[in-house]
Amino acid sequence: MQKQIKRFKVRSVSAVVASFLIAHAAWAVDPFTVRDIRVEGLQRVEPGTIFASLPFRVGETYNDDKGAGAIRALFGLGLFKDVRLEVSGDVLVVIVEERPTVADVDFVGAKEFDKEVLKKALREIGLTDGRPFDKALADRAEQELKRQYINRSLYGAEVVTTVTPIERNRVNVTFSVTEGDVAKIKEIRIVGNKVFSESTLRGLFDLDTGGWLSWYTKSDRYSRAKLNADIETLRSYYLTRGYLEFKVDSTQVAISPNKQDISVTINVTEGERFTVSGVKLEGNFLEREDEFKSLVTIKPGEPYNADQVAQTVKAFVEYYGSFGFAFAKVDAQPEIDRTNNRVAFVLQGEPSRRAYVRRINISGNNRTRDEVVRREFRQFEASWYDGDKIRLSRDRVDRLGFFTEVNVDTQEVPGTPDQVDLNLAVVEKPTGNLQLGAGFSSADRLSLVFGFKQENAFGTGNYLGLEVNTGKYNRQLVLSTVDPYFTNDGISRTIDVYTRTSRPYSSQIGVVNTDYELKTTGASIRFGVPFSEVDTVYFGGGLEQIDISGTNLPAVYQTHINTFGAKSNSVPLTIGWSRDERDSALVPTKGRFQRVYGDWGVAGDARFLRANYQFQQYIPLNKQFTIALNSELGWGKGLNGQPFPVFKNFYSGGLGSVRGYEPGTLGPRDSQNNSIGGPKKITLNAEILAPFPGAGNDRTLRLFGFVDAGNVFGENEKYSLGEMRSSVGFGVSWISPLGPLRLAFAHPMNKKPTDKIQRLQFQIGTSF
Repeated sequence: MQKQIKRFKVRSVSAVVASFLIAHAAWAVDPFTVRDIRVEGLQRVEPGTIFASLPFRVGETYNDDKGAGAIRALFGLGLFKDVRLEVSGDVLVVIVEERPTVADVDFVGAKEFDKEVLKKALREIGLTDGRPFDKALADRAEQELKRQYINRSLYGAEVVTTVTPIERNRVNVTFSVTEGDVAKIKEIRIVGNKVFSESTLRGLFDLDTGGWLSWYTKSDRYSRAKLNADIETLRSYYLTRGYLEFKVDSTQVAISPNKQDISVTINVTEGERFTVSGVKLEGNFLEREDEFKSLVTIKPGEPYNADQVAQTVKAFVEYYGSFGFAFAKVDAQPEIDRTNNRVAFVLQGEPSRRAYVRRINISGNNRTRDEVVRREFRQFEASWYDGDKIRLSRDRVDRLGFFTEVNVDTQEVPGTPDQVDLNLAVVEKPTGNLQLGAGFSSADRLSLVFGFKQENAFGTGNYLGLEVNTGKYNRQLVLSTVDPYFTNDGISRTIDVYTRTSRPYSSQIGVVNTDYELKTTGASIRFGVPFSEVDTVYFGGGLEQIDISGTNLPAVYQTHINTFGAKSNSVPLTIGWSRDERDSALVPTKGRFQRVYGDWGVAGDARFLRANYQFQQYIPLNKQFTIALNSELGWGKGLNGQPFPVFKNFYSGGLGSVRGYEPGTLGPRDSQNNSIGGPKKITLNAEILAPFPGAGNDRTLRLFGFVDAGNVFGENEKYSLGEMRSSVGFGVSWISPLGPLRLAFAHPMNKKPTDKIQRLQFQIGTSF
């Protein structure tokens, strides 16, 4: 009788109560040997998935514990909404109800975020097409979406998730979004300040109450991260001006009932201003106290400055590191005299133990080869730890331009007191650029432009570039490649192959029925030898052919043909030197850049010397204002009694030289009033960069005022300050997605009647 009951008893459980039900005697099943296993209810899942998850097989003994384990395992797959086990005799039947699969995920009303970006984010958490639908996962996605809208100051945003069943046990998931209006900061209050005005302190913040450029800067949108950064800026402002005990008591952020207006109140206690009374050293300074004292930037007699204290501590730690002490500890302990508002600092130093680097680990370089990163390291494995070399190595990797982030972390090796591992973590950025477009001008009419640049070709660190321009009057084809480690010693190799064709047009020279062509074809190879971490010497050579054909040639080109022939060749040798000490090549704020290069035509028809020197200096006045200075001097001379080749002339005018004059129009002219350039050039530029009104502290959009001076002189002319053209003006610079963009309005100061004026000029490229 008991066996009969066992055969017809049906056991049904759910995911939550399975174990509970099995534990009750009323649902217990006597152990038996499984003769067969059947699976019912499958639609898309393979039966093998079920069988692989069961803790028993045909021929094995089944009991309640194995049944509970089977249900837990099947639910753990995440594929089923319901699982039941039925026993019929010695046959076990597994009955499942599959979860519906996601057919489509869509967003309605989402304007703040791109739909594809949102779908990608959901795909990473498992909510995407073809995956089993999970209600908990959908709820999580809904809450995350709300949080993202709050981060964008859209506090009134509402998200409703709709799950629509469709055929074949599938569902469409739709997130309906009502974004509402952006909540904006209406008020920022600083309470408790007495020394500095509230307006002065608010000017330090990136957050503000909005201006006419708030649509671009979004500075009136509240962000907790931005507020925390502003509070730290405020704290630093006080601590660098002597207020040792300054503190932020509280921060209140209030939002209006309609979720449109935000008020921020910061309560501060300034404290008293302290003056540094003295600095003394205590501890083990490797018998180099005088050297450590030279690193102290804390100045007795001046107001306390937290930056000076931090710089001193950092300098001490780094100096310890240069001797191999990776675990040095330096503490700056203040001795406060509140009666006289004075503070003395005791710098306690302990070198700890010396260590050497066991291994250098690199992570994050999914595309870039390890060797490209390792060859920039000056700290080697199995060598003594050297802080200077590690910092230099980090900077060299950063200057490659392949990574958005470069971080070096020192980690102790467990069980060894004198070994460390260096963990270098990088975040790669796209290093390729593909440009395809068309341009139209009054000169060239319609031209097609194609460009391809890959700064890290195939992850090798090599540069590969191709530029094609097909205009009616100006055409060019340039192929360039750079191998920065042509040799293991770091000697670079640059190869350029190019052809440029210029066909003048009547409006340029004032001659009717003009028909001639100027074609320059050449190739060059150049090597760069690093002599220090900032100095590089270049040398190389090339071969160039000039071909002039056609009729009605201007006098300057006819003279060239009479001297060198319609087809002329030159073999120039190149030598140069550069030193780059700028903090950034794209947006420099401090540092210096120098470059010298020269060409010497040693063979061929044209023999000449050509040299150029450029000097740039960037001087930061404060966080917002920077002075930029630039000077350039060019000189050329023909050899063996020959004139200087016209195709090697310098040109001036326009952005990059003297603004306010048409590009390339300054200097000597021929009898037809055409600008022909000259073998001598001088350019002087001075700029002051300032925040754009309404942009707050955003450095991607800046105003600048400038003064330019310069000119080009003929071979028989001397450099003359009286003949130099000058201009003043202002402009806007913007770090756009296409590169640095500059728009300048200039007023020529000492123009001549023959000068061609162009007051408004535009450029995408470098600063000067």
